[in-house]
Amino acid sequence: MKRNAWQRKRRTKHRKGVSSPRAHGGIEKPSADKVRSFLLVGTGWLVVGAAYAGEAPTQGDFGGAGLWQTPSARMAEEGELTFTANRTEPYTRYNVTLQPFEWLETSFRYIAVTNRPYSLSPSLSGDQSYKDKSIDAKLRLMKESRYWPEIAIGGRDIGGTGHFGSEFVVASKRFGDFDTSLGLAWGYIGNRGDFSNPFGIIDDKFKTRPGRDDLSGTGGEFNTVRYFRGRPSLFGGVVYQRQGSPWVIKLEYEGNDYKHEPRPNSRRNEPQFSTLEQRSPFNVGVVYRVNRNLDLSVAYERGTTTMFGLTLHTNIGNTRGPTKALDPPPPERVAETDAEKRSAEQVDWSAVSRQLHANAGIRVSKIALRGRELLVTGEQDRYFYPAKGLGRAARVLDKHLDADADWFTVVSTREGLPVVESSVDRNRFNAFLDHDIDLKTLRLSVEQNAPLAAPEKVLYRPEPDRYTGGFSVSYSQNIGGPDAFVLYQLGANYDAEFRFTPNLWFNGTLHGNAVNNYDRFKYTAPSRLPRVRTHIREYLTTRRITMPIFQLTATRRLGVDWYGMAYAGMLESMYGGAGGEVLYRPFGERWAIGADVNWVKQRSFEQDFSFRNYNVVTGHVTGYFDLGYKGKDITLAVSAGRYLARDWGVTFDVSRSFRNGVRMGAYATFTNVSSAEFGEGSFDKGIYVSIPFDLMQGRSTPNRARFTWAPLIRDGGAKLAKQYSLYTLTEDRDSDLFNDNIDKIGE
Repeated sequence: MKRNAWQRKRRTKHRKGVSSPRAHGGIEKPSADKVRSFLLVGTGWLVVGAAYAGEAPTQGDFGGAGLWQTPSARMAEEGELTFTANRTEPYTRYNVTLQPFEWLETSFRYIAVTNRPYSLSPSLSGDQSYKDKSIDAKLRLMKESRYWPEIAIGGRDIGGTGHFGSEFVVASKRFGDFDTSLGLAWGYIGNRGDFSNPFGIIDDKFKTRPGRDDLSGTGGEFNTVRYFRGRPSLFGGVVYQRQGSPWVIKLEYEGNDYKHEPRPNSRRNEPQFSTLEQRSPFNVGVVYRVNRNLDLSVAYERGTTTMFGLTLHTNIGNTRGPTKALDPPPPERVAETDAEKRSAEQVDWSAVSRQLHANAGIRVSKIALRGRELLVTGEQDRYFYPAKGLGRAARVLDKHLDADADWFTVVSTREGLPVVESSVDRNRFNAFLDHDIDLKTLRLSVEQNAPLAAPEKVLYRPEPDRYTGGFSVSYSQNIGGPDAFVLYQLGANYDAEFRFTPNLWFNGTLHGNAVNNYDRFKYTAPSRLPRVRTHIREYLTTRRITMPIFQLTATRRLGVDWYGMAYAGMLESMYGGAGGEVLYRPFGERWAIGADVNWVKQRSFEQDFSFRNYNVVTGHVTGYFDLGYKGKDITLAVSAGRYLARDWGVTFDVSRSFRNGVRMGAYATFTNVSSAEFGEGSFDKGIYVSIPFDLMQGRSTPNRARFTWAPLIRDGGAKLAKQYSLYTLTEDRDSDLFNDNIDKIGE
């Protein structure tokens, strides 16, 4: 039977939402689920992976698919996440590599230069060795074919200090069990400088590569003036692996002669470079692939040095996660004539509401009848996949309701905001459960629409839970600073919430500081900006019991596609004030636009109700765009406005979401302050991975773990760390119901 006249034409969706750009520089107090991610991540490598890595490319010393010191043109599988640690005197390298697309590889790393001090001032960094931070990228230009090799172009240390900066073009071709590579490199990989730069025929500037002393800025910039400059060298090698064997042999010829090794923190009377002994340009070694997730490596490099390495890798983009053995079983089916079925007027909707929450994960706020359509309005707090909640809700309703309804609809809400209606034809759904129709046919009987006001008969409206509260564990950290390689804080929170109405509530957090070493954080770096974030040590060490959050929030749906929110109080650990946000998110479109404005004042270090003297009006206009590239879920968020340090600029956030909900992304903020004003790092940037807990647990959950790598804590380009974002609250408008998770509807 067709739906009633006021019901809209079906508009299927093929994308999934992304959280708004992070409040760069914000101090996050993770929930218990976030902290649990640190405990689960180790087992996550095993849960996500398969049994054996097979002929997947191995990692090089600097991370990324390659030989030892040099890259190859190979790419890992789309969605691969890799961690590599290795030691080659005098360097210890820690690399993380992400493969967001089959044609793009990105890496970031820390290199401990163990023969150089972090700082020339022992009072600042003690005896800590120098830590170099860098970012790499490799782009595939052509896939391998029968006659042509795979070709890639890339850069190493493209956005860091440039100590290990290099650019390269490389080709790889497989011949049976042998995989060969040959490339041309400028900079560190090609420091031998075998011949003149072929780009010199374009411009004489390409013939000479600027040294570190010739670069402007304070580090962290994209050193474009060095790209493909200077004399290059050839590099290459061969990888041998018999089919089915876990052993991989790699022989490499490198283009670095180790006569220009970086000497960071050199005194004025010291040379800029140092020399390492190299008896041979050939490096040889083996990799033993223990399983899908672990590789062990040993190599003899430079003819003088032994390298030991370990690689952990898994494909987080293609996994479906473990079986949800801890979920309640789906409701049992009952016959059409079952005596327990009642008319809509006779059903005990209070009992049904409890079952909907216990089994379908829906915290019900209203149950209504609209013609031949039964609507359940509420917020999903258990299942990551919307289809799973819809299917279980349909099973619960079918068990209790007679023939009064032909359609079951779940109206999803978030913080009192109606976001999307998801509906299923009752008879078709039962036929699917009875295996009378297939999933493809069922798809024709499932709809998603923007919620619209329409005549309805309210059958049940429960009293809302006014007060909720509970304890959680919090953890925060910063990696790679001069004071200590890892700065951390571990504590406990009590989170409380009181609801006046579904759209108006107060929430607060009391935080107890258990253990931290942020008293060692002293280095704020030269900067001419207001200290809006670099007072982190004072905020985390002044008092053991603090109140990071004390906020009143109101939300409202302003129109069919319009949403609004207002808030006031202690908005985060460092700032209090008031603000508001509005979002226009047209249903069925690939874009949205929002704006927020906030007046905030810097809080006292005690994080109570007192303030410091600094205040600012900050806010941004943000556009969200689903690029729709070849069926990939790529979201670009562009945010322009005023930041906490009164600097004006733009933040770019681009991310790729996989069908299982994993998201990989990167952001960069450029403001009107110069590199000298900003200080070390030159501009704010970072890389992040967001992983659903659903992929790591035996129990369904909608929560996520987000891991962000930001090189430094800086004051420029810093946003207010708001608790709520309208784009995030309305992300169910982009639910993946009609894509990969429609098969969850029967579970």
